[in-house]
Amino acid sequence: MNAWNAVESAEFRGPLDVTRAATAVLDAQDVVIGWSPAARKLLGYPPEEVLGRPLRTFLPAAEATGRAGAGRPPEASLSGIEARTARHRDGRLLEVALTTCPVNITESGTRGVPARILVAAPLAEQQLWESQQAMLGGLATQSPVGLGIYDTDLRVTWGNAAFIREIGLPLKDFLGVRAEALYPDGEFVTEGYPRTLDGVMQQVLDTGEPVLDLHFVGQQPSEPGPEHVWSCSYYRLLDARGQVIGVCEDAFDITDRYRAQRRLNLLVAAGRRIGTTLDMTVTAREMTEVAVPDFASLVTVDLVESVLAGEEPGPGDGALPTLVRVATRSVGDPPDAPPHDPYRVAYPPGSLPYRSLSSGGMVRGESSMVVPLRAGGAGMGLVAFTREGEPAFFDKGEIALADELVTRTAVSLDNARRFAREHAAALTLQRNLLPQHLPEPSAVDLAHRYLPSDDRTGVGGDWFDVIELSGTRVGLVVGDVVGHGLEAAATMGRLRTTVRALAQLDLSPDELLSRLDDLVGQPAEDRPGAGPDDVATGVTCLYAVYDPVSRRCTMARAGHLPPAVVEPAGGLSFPELPAGPPLGLGGLPFESLDIELPVGSLIALFTDGLVETRDRDVEQGLRTLGRVLTDHDRPLDELCDRALAELLPDGPGADDSALLLVRTRELDVRQVTAWELPAEAAAVGRARELATRQLREWGLAELTHTTELVVSELVTNAVRHASGPLHLRLLRDRTLLTEVSDTGHTSPHLRHAASDDEGGRGLFIVAQLVQRWGTRYTPYGKTIWTEQAFPADYPGAPRTGG
Repeated sequence: MNAWNAVESAEFRGPLDVTRAATAVLDAQDVVIGWSPAARKLLGYPPEEVLGRPLRTFLPAAEATGRAGAGRPPEASLSGIEARTARHRDGRLLEVALTTCPVNITESGTRGVPARILVAAPLAEQQLWESQQAMLGGLATQSPVGLGIYDTDLRVTWGNAAFIREIGLPLKDFLGVRAEALYPDGEFVTEGYPRTLDGVMQQVLDTGEPVLDLHFVGQQPSEPGPEHVWSCSYYRLLDARGQVIGVCEDAFDITDRYRAQRRLNLLVAAGRRIGTTLDMTVTAREMTEVAVPDFASLVTVDLVESVLAGEEPGPGDGALPTLVRVATRSVGDPPDAPPHDPYRVAYPPGSLPYRSLSSGGMVRGESSMVVPLRAGGAGMGLVAFTREGEPAFFDKGEIALADELVTRTAVSLDNARRFAREHAAALTLQRNLLPQHLPEPSAVDLAHRYLPSDDRTGVGGDWFDVIELSGTRVGLVVGDVVGHGLEAAATMGRLRTTVRALAQLDLSPDELLSRLDDLVGQPAEDRPGAGPDDVATGVTCLYAVYDPVSRRCTMARAGHLPPAVVEPAGGLSFPELPAGPPLGLGGLPFESLDIELPVGSLIALFTDGLVETRDRDVEQGLRTLGRVLTDHDRPLDELCDRALAELLPDGPGADDSALLLVRTRELDVRQVTAWELPAEAAAVGRARELATRQLREWGLAELTHTTELVVSELVTNAVRHASGPLHLRLLRDRTLLTEVSDTGHTSPHLRHAASDDEGGRGLFIVAQLVQRWGTRYTPYGKTIWTEQAFPADYPGAPRTGG
């Protein structure tokens, strides 16, 4: 269908146009003297059957049924168009629209002389055409859509009433004006199209392809000020010959809808981008990034200083709180501008922020507003919005939007504040539960790493410890509580404290684990310190004791992975240590393994989170750890870092991880002296003599008197209450250690002797003279030991060998 056929099909001429309607010529007596082909097509009569016959042949005499337009008032029939019933040649009755046009007759009343012309068309077609005409009239006068026609030079040639209202000038004042001159600063913001009016309309003229719903932003020509947004469509206009005569523009003002959509988009962006972290300063910065430049030119966020520290926002004592500027952003800032450090701000009386702080509500100015950040009714800070340019004011919808943005930000900030408080509490718990400063025993050099899987709180269920024991020995502990987080950390802290307490009893590793297993196996309500969320059952633990005098290491484990041992020559092994069940399960005893280690051996105690991940099994992890440890000559801290880099390159895994590395030492032979004595009374004097002579050699004559009393008491008790040979040993480490061993298994008890008691005062006196004393048991008997501090001017204990 060509362009002209399209125009024809649109029936712009109307059904009663004489060039296409059924036409009959009547004389003064209403006799048909002319008959058109269209009349024959409509009514079926050929000319020979109707010419010369009266009008009533096909149009019976009847009253007009009214105007052709349905529903029109009767007076509308004055236009001469009637709705009549006509008779078809085949007898059918047809509803037709009818009008007549008089013909000027020179001889009145003369038969056969044309008197008038009758024009008819189907009534339904006429009604449809009149509806179309009414629509066209409505588009020109009543439609809210602005319609404008531009010629091929893009000059205005016509506009409907809505188009004229948008321009704000009479049509005659802008006829012939180019579109670009009407909207000089406007532009299209729809992506993929030219930015200018001329560019879009020229594209339509050149291609013939219409464009729909392009968004144009500009100011009304007659009312410069706030920008408006129009939805515009363009299509090319052709004449009857198919020649391009211009372009038509449909434009509808969608400013309110556009602003509402932008507000909705801003809220969607706020929901997606604000509160992505639990850091208050980051959350505040995210809020400014959302609001600038789409909502304001400048946004600042100030928080109450106590809130920034994680404290609860309070009502205060009447004085204005101290505010800290944590985020600010303006339209001139580059997207990657680094955040500034928080700093305190103060506002003068009468300023908008001061008034908002004083009243606790929103305060507005000509081009700015301050909205309080509130959580649970308490003030957390202020958000200030400022605009430059047009429009500078905030309308009602924008005020509601600002309130919504600030409310969402306040919720995220309060969550971050609560986390900051809980995180501080968790870190305090961690500091109290995990060893922050391990001792520096003479027995070993050590380094450690701890990596909780719960990196939000920084605590977990794994733990390690180094415990100084009597006789310069050292206890090494590593354990793993099921789960992670605060509950696991609390359980870990309770077990760590229990292990330290049991270790001070000088229990062997297997006995210590047995007693710990008995405690964990009790019902939760019977375990000291256990709460409703206790997760102690299933805990694994490894406990080892290293003696730098004998270079022997005794270890036992409860369901835990065995340690890795690297000898100075480079040999790597994982000792075949009896596994034992996890704590709390019971059923099997724990067994110890005793091995002798060369000086400088490397021992690695670790939890399964270090060597086992979702993508790596335990065996592969142990091989990786072994490969790192074989380079054992490197500093221990460096080995720890390399182990984490190899085993956990992406940071914390799904489980907590702990690593304790120790390098063994040996106590120098010049620091240890031991004697075997018979279990008889003469041994007491002999023991005093030997001890006194050794102290003089060490330059510790000042401790002679106290040491003689200690030796006398301990040897005397051994002679009286035990059998077999006795052993006296002196060790010079960081203190002077005196040990007396015998074959008995009964331990002396410290008590206050009554005034009439003949004995019982010796051990009491000894306890007052020494720093510490205690008893440790062996498979062959027991050892009573004491520690004495060196004199103030003594150079101190020498470093151990190895």
